Amino acid sequence: MEKKRVLFISQEITPFLPPSDIASTARKLPQGIQEGGKEIRAFMPRFGCINERRHQLHEVIRLSGMNLIINDVDHPLIIKVASVPQAKIQVYFIDNEDFFKRKATVVDSKGEDFEDNDERSMFFGRGVLETVKKLGWKPDIIHCHGWMTALTPLYLKKLYKDDPHFQDTKIVYSVYENSFNKNWDSKFYEKLKFDGFNEDDISALKDVDFVTLNKMAINTCDGVVQGSESIDNDLSAEIKSSGTPFLEYFSEETCVKPVDEFYDQIIGELVEN
Repeated sequence: MEKKRVLFISQEITPFLPPSDIASTARKLPQGIQEGGKEIRAFMPRFGCINERRHQLHEVIRLSGMNLIINDVDHPLIIKVASVPQAKIQVYFIDNEDFFKRKATVVDSKGEDFEDNDERSMFFGRGVLETVKKLGWKPDIIHCHGWMTALTPLYLKKLYKDDPHFQDTKIVYSVYENSFNKNWDSKFYEKLKFDGFNEDDISALKDVDFVTLNKMAINTCDGVVQGSESIDNDLSAEIKSSGTPFLEYFSEETCVKPVDEFYDQIIGELVEN
């Protein structure tokens, strides 16, 4: 029987960034899921604060070279890779000088959210999907971690819905406590329309804050996982009312088995349908 394939997309993964709910879980899960018999790939942004020499990042020439247009501007897509030796997994990095060269992740030295976090999220999500296509690797499940990945369900279900590469792919989104306090660019809605979305697809995203963005992901994906012990009350209520299959919180140490079973449930349910 062919192994099921799981694509992990995370805004943080240890040891490349410091431990957090997102980074630690996105490090633990791929290893555990792989050891459980599934095939995995993992992606994150190549933030400028990641030490490339220490972690031995190197460019994957055969995957680099594409350009993605975000808000009518061409941005080169560079793909790098590094190994987590003790876990026997590789992590692919989405890189671009305009978006990820700065020596920080999502906030500046004063703790202010970067003004272009919306475009960085767009570039990251699309960059992963295009790279996976170029790899020729078809995932059965995509599991997204962190708000920087929240647009990926929308891309998969709307812009890539007729792409044969993702024809049977299901998507799971983990909701974390990690948030942002500054609404995204007021032109974000127009940027999405330029990307190819129609107004019905993105009507809920005219004024994007953390809760609005996550509600969209919750209602677009095939399964939701609670990634932090406590999450926003509005999002808890949204999960309950959405009817989307839901997995409650499990700690980093205990999450592998229930998440693996949740993947099988999502795939199984949708095969039966």
